[in-house]
Amino acid sequence: MKTSTIKADFILILAAAIWGFSFVAQRAGMNYIGPFLFNGIRFALGALSLVPLILWTKKKNGFVIHEKELPKKVVLRYGLIIGSVLFCGASLQQIGMVYTSAGKAGFITGLYVVLVPLAGLFWRQSVHIGTWLGVVVATAGLYFISVTDTFTIESGDLWVLASALFWTAHVHVISWLSQEMDALLIAFLQFIVCSILSLLSAFFLEAIIWASIWDAAIPIFYGGVFSAGIAYTLQVIAQRDAPAAHAAIILSIEGVFAVIGGWLLLSEVLSRRSLIGCGLMFAGMIFSQVHILYGKRSKAV
Repeated sequence: MKTSTIKADFILILAAAIWGFSFVAQRAGMNYIGPFLFNGIRFALGALSLVPLILWTKKKNGFVIHEKELPKKVVLRYGLIIGSVLFCGASLQQIGMVYTSAGKAGFITGLYVVLVPLAGLFWRQSVHIGTWLGVVVATAGLYFISVTDTFTIESGDLWVLASALFWTAHVHVISWLSQEMDALLIAFLQFIVCSILSLLSAFFLEAIIWASIWDAAIPIFYGGVFSAGIAYTLQVIAQRDAPAAHAAIILSIEGVFAVIGGWLLLSEVLSRRSLIGCGLMFAGMIFSQVHILYGKRSKAV
């Protein structure tokens, strides 16, 4: 395995850990303010945290890759695309956090690890047998984690499940843009676009109370500086050397960190049924990428 690949894997694990614990911050933040306001402020904070690095990078190297600078109109268009995808994924996930636990949200979000290779079908990429097996096992896990004994599904789980579709698109778009643009610039632009769209939504849909924002200061700070400013940038940097599907399987570990964080900081305890579901979902994620983990190609179907 190449040194660059090993380095990318460690960076992705660090990002997964930060995101896993961010589910705790997101869940805690919902006790004080609405989902759109929370995302609007935290992504604005994430963008601001990148400004010093961006200015230093621009002064030293410029925002170029392969010595080829992109026109400003192209850069802005790319930023609007990735920012809009981020807004959809983050908004749906944050709304779901109001009605579900941090641990469950972490695993349901991780379902994108199965969806990423399936989405590759649109680009005529092969889908391996392990991927289909992963779909079946992960779907069974989703049933156990989301559907109660009375055969009703939690509304929050549905919102988070919908967000997984946009996180799938986000992984693929990041893989594409990370080869075209500077990593810090991608992160900054997507945060700005997502923040503006979120704040506009909050203005029309939510109450904005300064005292409540102050009460949510710690979750917002973690969500902005660590989850947004640091982790998303780490993802963009790592995906220069890690394919989308490979990155997805490593990032799926965030579900494990989410459960640990929810247990340690929010006293969340998953039922036996939910734990079985989490185990099945994680197994499905592993099955879907087993051919990558062992460097062998399974028979494509």
